[in-house]
Amino acid sequence: MDATFDSDKRKVLSALAHGSIFLSQLLLSAGIPAALWIISDDPVIKENSKEALNFHLNIWIYSVIVGLLCWVLIGWLFVVPLLIFQWVMPVLAILASFSNPEGAFKYPFVIRFL
Repeated sequence: MDATFDSDKRKVLSALAHGSIFLSQLLLSAGIPAALWIISDDPVIKENSKEALNFHLNIWIYSVIVGLLCWVLIGWLFVVPLLIFQWVMPVLAILASFSNPEGAFKYPFVIRFL
């Protein structure tokens, strides 16, 4: 049986998963893609949610590394690229979710834990 999924719902929920990084830097922001990953039955929403969750995990790890490097006074060189990566990539993911609702956005330079 071939299941059909609502394209508009797919766009909005995928964009919500990727855009959750903007809500806060707390663990609560990762709860949105985690919940969508668990609850949704749409494979594209699941894949986008998993990518967004991986992005959250990577940003936290990169932030800890840059924070430790800042403590040693060489990490300030990495703060601006990390902030640009943290803000630009989700915007590109949201735009990709709306322009191509049939496929999942894959973040570059991300370690995929899930």
